[in-house]
Amino acid sequence: MLSLVLVHKNQYIGTMSTQKSKKLNQFLSEHKSGTVCLSSWLEQLGISRDLQKRYRRSGWLETVGPGAFKRPSDELHWQGALYTLQAQAVLPIHAGAITALTMQGLAHYLRTGAEEVFLFLPASVNLPRWFKQVDLNVSIRSIRTSLLPPGIGLVGYESKTFNIWISTPERAILECLFLAPDDMDLVECYHVMEGMVNLRPKLLQELLEDCTSIKVKRLFLYLAKKAGHQWLQFLDVGQLDLGKGKRSLVKGGVFDAEFQITIPRELAEL
Repeated sequence: MLSLVLVHKNQYIGTMSTQKSKKLNQFLSEHKSGTVCLSSWLEQLGISRDLQKRYRRSGWLETVGPGAFKRPSDELHWQGALYTLQAQAVLPIHAGAITALTMQGLAHYLRTGAEEVFLFLPASVNLPRWFKQVDLNVSIRSIRTSLLPPGIGLVGYESKTFNIWISTPERAILECLFLAPDDMDLVECYHVMEGMVNLRPKLLQELLEDCTSIKVKRLFLYLAKKAGHQWLQFLDVGQLDLGKGKRSLVKGGVFDAEFQITIPRELAEL
């Protein structure tokens, strides 16, 4: 026999209001200050598209791009946007090259002017529209490359309210050399390399064996030898594919016979 339970209208409205309040409280507890909230992530918290619209109308959320929001009181930075790409969109993207080295106190030069941020991601990955549209007050350089596998040589970087993945020094220096000489000066790369006295040979070996760029591997070995680092002796260079033939990085440079590369004269004379 079917039993029906009648609920008073006010009781029903009160129950729905309580549920919405709980969802809002859950959002506030889960949200990381300074980051972007994706609509798909809010739905995972039980906050429907209709409820998201109500939050926007009531001032709890502010649109920053298609399917992306922020708290009106939050000030967005590129690190918070990167957190959302990694933690909510689950994209294999990380801060690398000189950006990662700067964050770890290993950059050689103090840069002036607008900050330039290098983000690395596989060529097959597309950045969402909201990320391309949101104003982060920096120049974002998205480097799409298969230089290295996405899962190795990364380390967590702690911000005030969240963590993001960035390149370890071992991976970051290889990414710098990938950008050289057009987007990174090779003399600067050498000065950075000089300070890298504590690189881990085991991780370096793995990265170099997986590296797809002959230019990067030859340059790395050249700079490491020039800097006289002790860890270089623990690398098994015989296991590295260094290709065949000469590689010219610049016109009118100096040819290094050991590594078969033509490098800038100012670097050779250091």
